[in-house]
Amino acid sequence: MQKTIRTALAALAFTAAGTVSAFALPANMQSLGATNPPVGHYDYCKRNPSDCQPNTDGQQAYHLDEANWKTILRINYNVNTTIKPMTDQELYGVEEYWAIPTTAGDCEDYALLKRKLLHDAGVPYSDLLMTVVLQPNGEGHAVLTVRTDRGDFVLDNMRTKVLLWSETEYRFLKRQATDNSARWVKLDDGRATSTSVGTLR
Repeated sequence: MQKTIRTALAALAFTAAGTVSAFALPANMQSLGATNPPVGHYDYCKRNPSDCQPNTDGQQAYHLDEANWKTILRINYNVNTTIKPMTDQELYGVEEYWAIPTTAGDCEDYALLKRKLLHDAGVPYSDLLMTVVLQPNGEGHAVLTVRTDRGDFVLDNMRTKVLLWSETEYRFLKRQATDNSARWVKLDDGRATSTSVGTLR
């Protein structure tokens, strides 16, 4: 784990030195306006209204220093290694059901738990954004985006390493709005041409 943190910190320093501009992509994703939330998140909000409220904790991107970065890495690693991957069909008998897991879950459940734990650790909800992406194989997938003053970082159950959004292989489709956890916005990926969307609609 310590080696992972040291490696990731070195990667962060490299990013801060200007690698993002080399790809002509912004460090933070750009929004294209309001869109519909995924069905699973809409249902989650009906069951958990207190977790889907306007964000009153400010709109400044989260300050990323060494201590905060270590917290992000630790929580991403711990959730990825303690939650067992299982589909909603296996757990709940339905195709799509968003929930904070205790022992098992699928991609959006991992992201919801990371969101909760990072908020408990002091990260504002306005900087913890559930995000829907498209994988290279065309399947939908959910990750957690942490919006920081050094860029938007992706916490993914499919990898331990935390990457800038522009360093991933995903096409970014939409995510929670920074000012209201119940609302979603479309994203300007700037790299993709496909318009197909997987099951996370």
